[in-house]
Amino acid sequence: MSELTTIARPYAKAVFDLAVYKGELDKWSEMLAFAAAVASNETIIHYISSMHSAKKDAEIFIFVCGEQLNESGQNLIKVMAINGRLNALPNVYTQFITLRYEHDNQMDVDVLSAIALDQTQLDIIINKLEIRLERQVQLHCSIDETLIAGVIIRAENLVIDNSVSGYIRRLNNALQS
Repeated sequence: MSELTTIARPYAKAVFDLAVYKGELDKWSEMLAFAAAVASNETIIHYISSMHSAKKDAEIFIFVCGEQLNESGQNLIKVMAINGRLNALPNVYTQFITLRYEHDNQMDVDVLSAIALDQTQLDIIINKLEIRLERQVQLHCSIDETLIAGVIIRAENLVIDNSVSGYIRRLNNALQS
């Protein structure tokens, strides 16, 4: 998987630079999301991994994407097909979004809680994280009843475990040492 990440990096950076230059960040986000979904489709994966010409792979891929890709998006697909890199499109999208969030000074944060959080609690988490991280925060919430109570917050390399199950695990580790 890290190989695809390495392969995707220059494509993502080039597309990001083009999108910023042309003021088309939203359009490129949409195009890459769609192309990444197409590239993740089992039928397309099977087709691309078969022995076809790069030109044929690009034609089929562009046909499947239809009007979702503009001329620049189609050119990206052609270049990636020629280089045998269409399988890296999901990674290109992921890295593009990361670059966009850095550009927009935003960050995705995963919040895992034992119960659904109300809007007031979410607002408090957002405010505290925006101060600590010095970025705008976009929360992605999910529920895990095994936490018993509390939350686990994950933002890039930062993990804040304020759950009862986390306290129990840390207490258990302290007692065993």
